[in-house]
Amino acid sequence: MFAQPDPVPVQRLHPDKGLRARRPKETIMLQGDCTFEIKDNMLIMEAEPGRDYFANPVSGEIKADAAFAYTTIEGDFTCRAKVQLEHKSQFDGAGLFAFQDDTHWVKACFEQGDYGFKSVVTVMTNDHSDDGYGVTIPGDSIWLQLARTGDVFSIHYSYDGDFYYMSRLARMPFARTLQVGFEAQSPTGEGGKRYFTDFTIVREGLKDSRAGQ
Repeated sequence: MFAQPDPVPVQRLHPDKGLRARRPKETIMLQGDCTFEIKDNMLIMEAEPGRDYFANPVSGEIKADAAFAYTTIEGDFTCRAKVQLEHKSQFDGAGLFAFQDDTHWVKACFEQGDYGFKSVVTVMTNDHSDDGYGVTIPGDSIWLQLARTGDVFSIHYSYDGDFYYMSRLARMPFARTLQVGFEAQSPTGEGGKRYFTDFTIVREGLKDSRAGQ
């Protein structure tokens, strides 16, 4: 594990299961205090203790300091990865992230919730965050997909990386250029490793935002 203060060229951001990359290479930048490593097509991030992205709708508190590895995308995109981690503390998580600024972003997160169960959590933040819990996930990994088609953002999850179930669909009139990538959080815990396997970011939206295709 090593710190990378400079941009890291990712050589193996490649098409996956029908997705077509417009460019053979992307450049991953890093935001927040974090160490990370890339092995083959696995991104390993170290979530730092006490870090999160959340604009609390009750208290108004804004947390915007979790580790975030991203590339800058103009227009439509589809981001996908198999996400894996050991959930030790409440809200420990890792996921996909589309970021405009501290109060305008979208997150698809594999997270340990309020009652100790793990689920796909979707957070849409437009000044304040909402917080939507999905189905309980029994294992330590799940496939996630976050896509933008116009102003429509869709979040899907999959158990096998092939068939995707819709978790969230929303219209968010964000800027055309966003930072898109992978987030590692541990707001109440001591941090830990987060694994993103077979990760892809392609500059295309979806033909069917509900079906995830």
